[in-house]
Amino acid sequence: MKRPTVLIVGAGNVGLRLIALLRRKFRVFATTSTPKRRAQIKRAGANPLVLNLDRSRARKVLRTKRYNAVVHLAPPNTGPLSTTRDQRTRTLVRSILTERFGAFPFVFAYVSTSGVYGDCAGQWVSESRPTQPYNARAKRRVDAERVLMKAAKRRGWRTVVLRAPGIYDAEHLPIERLRKRLPAIVAHEDSYTNHIHADDLARMCAAALGTRHHIRIYNANDDSALLMGDWFDLVADTFGLERPPRVSRAQAQQGVSPMLWSFMRESRRLSNARIKRELRVRLQWPTVEDFLRTVAQQKRRDAE
Repeated sequence: MKRPTVLIVGAGNVGLRLIALLRRKFRVFATTSTPKRRAQIKRAGANPLVLNLDRSRARKVLRTKRYNAVVHLAPPNTGPLSTTRDQRTRTLVRSILTERFGAFPFVFAYVSTSGVYGDCAGQWVSESRPTQPYNARAKRRVDAERVLMKAAKRRGWRTVVLRAPGIYDAEHLPIERLRKRLPAIVAHEDSYTNHIHADDLARMCAAALGTRHHIRIYNANDDSALLMGDWFDLVADTFGLERPPRVSRAQAQQGVSPMLWSFMRESRRLSNARIKRELRVRLQWPTVEDFLRTVAQQKRRDAE
């Protein structure tokens, strides 16, 4: 029996992990805008497609294959000419809005961001909460979600939106931030932060391809419920670094870049009950403490 075909748009950190999960059940194609990554994608077990969604040729390249599912991991447009519209998602949707693309039920999974909720003042947030994005980056994510949901309604696609918070792994921890001694906010004024390990996000993407819903949104986070400063302290303790200095919220806003402040100012605690209940996702790393504990144990073994 011929294996179904899946397209992974954006074969970066999570995309490469997802290839490893899908390659036995699917014929996998994965896009990259960097020709040098072609060999890495092949080694992971997928067929590479070198394209740039910002260029017109992308649509022609995408239309050379027939897909049963798409996992969209590419970030929105960035740079001084960017608006609150995500043109990349629009290009992708236009490329596959043809009868010849994929047997039904066609599934489209999109990794968005929890930043679409905006600042929730530390409240628990479920998927039913209205979006209220603060910055242009999050507004582009909301735009992408709306484009995909509109396409799903028009074409009958099954569409899953995964709203992911900060993605981490062994190579993506705030080590450099700690070394620079950038401040954290004092506990009584601090923001709650949310996390997901790259391996677990890849598992969520794979699980999303089995959805039976027409359109469904999921918070794609682990079970952690940490204040941001406590997260930095945990990483610092694990790697033998100094904990960051604590300052007031007003001082932090004056002492960090506008980009960093846009992350620090927002506080929310994401509920992941729906994704665990409906997609039956089992987390390899339920909390960041679980992951960092394993890192600390490995460091002790290496030191012996």
